[in-house]
Amino acid sequence: MTEREKLVVRADGFRGDIGVARRDITPPVGIYARQWGAARHDVAEGVHRPLTLTALVLRDPNADSRLVLLAMDGGWFKVRQDEENIRVAVVDRLGMDPSRVILTLSHTHAACSLSSSDADRPGGHLIAPYLETIAARACEAAKEATASAVAGRLIWSTGRCDLAVNRDLPDPDPDQNRFVVGFNPAEQPEDTLVVGRATRDSDDACVATIVNYACHPTTLAWENRLISPDYVGAAREVVESATGEAPMLFLQGASGELSPAHQYTGDTAIADRHGARLGYAVLSTLQSMEPAGQGLRYTGARESGATLGIWATEPYDLPQVLASASFSVALPIKPMPSEQEIEEALAACEDRVLGERLSRQLAKVKLMGSGPDCPVTVWLLLAGNTIFVGLPHECYSRFQRHLRRAFPDHTVIVMNLANGASGSYLYPPDSSSEGIYQVWVSPFTAAALPELTDACVREIGQLIASVDHGSCPVR
Repeated sequence: MTEREKLVVRADGFRGDIGVARRDITPPVGIYARQWGAARHDVAEGVHRPLTLTALVLRDPNADSRLVLLAMDGGWFKVRQDEENIRVAVVDRLGMDPSRVILTLSHTHAACSLSSSDADRPGGHLIAPYLETIAARACEAAKEATASAVAGRLIWSTGRCDLAVNRDLPDPDPDQNRFVVGFNPAEQPEDTLVVGRATRDSDDACVATIVNYACHPTTLAWENRLISPDYVGAAREVVESATGEAPMLFLQGASGELSPAHQYTGDTAIADRHGARLGYAVLSTLQSMEPAGQGLRYTGARESGATLGIWATEPYDLPQVLASASFSVALPIKPMPSEQEIEEALAACEDRVLGERLSRQLAKVKLMGSGPDCPVTVWLLLAGNTIFVGLPHECYSRFQRHLRRAFPDHTVIVMNLANGASGSYLYPPDSSSEGIYQVWVSPFTAAALPELTDACVREIGQLIASVDHGSCPVR
């Protein structure tokens, strides 16, 4: 291949049947919704914007092969069975291989509890029926998306959004040797925004937009008493109003150290403003895309006032392959107190904030055990030359940057809080100061994130190789 022949730019993507459907999953007012230790209230008193669950189905009609992605507004699961009941219901309804379905949360901190273990809290009696409603509506959306799937194409482009900032701030008080969880202007944050556009072949109409961005939805905090998707809701409104109301799926990236600069407020207008910033960044990225299946090729030079390089569009075929895999890796965790020790401390605790911390620590120990390691399952979907990576914990952004460098010929979509209950944060070794909240609250050691990253690089490479060599089973 000559140097001139190498001058070709093509978007990554997938060609096949694409279907999308959405359901409202707004919980009832009065449900237990104390997501912040500093909160003075326990139950939701109203709704800012509705919560939604959106299903995306990708299908290879020639091989009867499908992948299903479920993007849900919600905070986090503390009990593994609560999440599994929803996802397995979809797996059973569609008769699919479990490795081919990913349920991911937006991570809004202004939703209700998703934990059946909170049944004894004020408004906790509404949690179990709400989880059943989510499962039923997830099945409906997945079924509708499958039935409505039509020939189409999904392509990707990478943009930038400046909403997220680093939130590991050394306390400016010289008498305090600690970090606070807040805007650190001295650090350069990860600002990568990956946007997918799914279009219908019959008329090139947009049928769905997929947004992968890493930023904690922590705008609304203890003063807020309304159910809200945080900034994600306004971002959806901006994007969908400009794409013929095609549903937008938001996939939370590796955002362990990332959040908006202005946060911890009860003012919903600030959350909406944040969402508009993200939404307009998404629209800008969409405008950078060529039509689906059209690339750019350098065609030569033209003499004018200067020697001009000419690029022209040309058609190309998007790959149609679909594949999946899941694997488990044992990651090291710190010595942890026993369930009994935490329960005794919790029984004696009279401080509301400390009690919330102990309650969360108890949930982690019940989920992950007391060491010396904890098995973590990672889920991989391959659609064309796009890799979706989902895991239930919260990685720092270095994780997604490393994977994208490792696979430059693929678009890599990383999703925190996917397929499971969230244990805690996975942080880089050079950010392992015990003064940082994500470090001292996490059961994982500093070695866990590098070990996870290495395992993902190995397993993703094997999945790609199996497809290239035709050995990946089609289901």
